Amino acid sequence: MKIIVCVKHVPATDARIKLGADGKSIDETGINFIINPYDEFAIEEALLIKEKLGGEIMIVTLGESSAIESIRKGLAMGADKAVHLVCENVALADPWAVANRLAEEIREHDSDLILCGKNSADAQNQQVGSLVAAMLEKPVVTSVVEIEAEENTVTVWREIESGKEVYELSLPALLTVNKTEHEPRYASLRGIMMAKKKPVETKDVSIENGAIVVEEMSLPKAKEPCKIVGTDADSSGDLANLLHNEAKVI
Repeated sequence: MKIIVCVKHVPATDARIKLGADGKSIDETGINFIINPYDEFAIEEALLIKEKLGGEIMIVTLGESSAIESIRKGLAMGADKAVHLVCENVALADPWAVANRLAEEIREHDSDLILCGKNSADAQNQQVGSLVAAMLEKPVVTSVVEIEAEENTVTVWREIESGKEVYELSLPALLTVNKTEHEPRYASLRGIMMAKKKPVETKDVSIENGAIVVEEMSLPKAKEPCKIVGTDADSSGDLANLLHNEAKVI
């Protein structure tokens, strides 16, 4: 089984975001970057499939030079090799442009299964995986929470409001992975050392301008401070007065 996992290098989810001087990007000073959390789940699912059926896992990353950190972590987890598409202006690229460049690279490699995280923790567009599948003319199921792979087919489950949907797809196919019951494994010391010797093909690329242009970014307004009105039922009158006269909600 040949599996490709698309991985994105993103700001840590607990990072304090500040806007850059251009007002269109974030200031990356002092920000810790990590593998996109949903992509980690995709890597874990790929590793479980490889342990069952054998094969090879290749990571494909479109990102700045610093994205090599996430690539090395994926290799340390157990992936076999990687392709790093180095693009220094990827942060402002729209989903179509990103998907187009990823699809162009994936076409050059034989693969039975392509896995992506369901969305990235920074942009959260939840579009790239589906767009890549469309460009490659592959069947796709999104937000998968369970995968059962065989040699020529894959059965997947995705959560919906009232339960789960079950799909069976013929391979090759593309899946976007949600949080599953399999927590991503930690890289062992041996895995970290071996990752340094695994092949990473580096390609300098550019991205076409997409249909979406970032004109401006702004941080959400700070929440208004809360007001505590007493601690018992005797305060109900004061609370009702504030809701009526100050908040004007009753």
